Amino acid sequence: MKDICPFCADTETSEQGSMPFNALAHIRLDGFPVSQGHLLVVPNRHAADWFDLTAVEQQAIMELVEQGKQWLEERYQPDGYNIGMNCGKAAGQTVMHMHCHLIPRYAGDQQDPRGGVRWVIPEKADYWSDR
Repeated sequence: MKDICPFCADTETSEQGSMPFNALAHIRLDGFPVSQGHLLVVPNRHAADWFDLTAVEQQAIMELVEQGKQWLEERYQPDGYNIGMNCGKAAGQTVMHMHCHLIPRYAGDQQDPRGGVRWVIPEKADYWSDR
């Protein structure tokens, strides 16, 4: 039996009435958030990753990233953001329907947040220290 895409199967997005959306994509709360307010920007059309989207879909995703930031500012006032996409299993993608993480960051949520997304490969993240 073919795997069912959780984003395609779940047509109801949490707080959809208050979450930004457009004709090509929508925002939903991450089911396994790494911080309060962690959002996913998801295209409505099933596509494996960023590189499978059309230019118009990519633009729609980026517009929602900005709208998602505004939504988060109004509710949580984060101190920063990480924005990321995992494209392919080797990059850590586990749900094979493109989604962009918009992760609000808060002062003190990590002892030393330097390097941000570079920590996907920990031994190469810290480029500023004398090693």
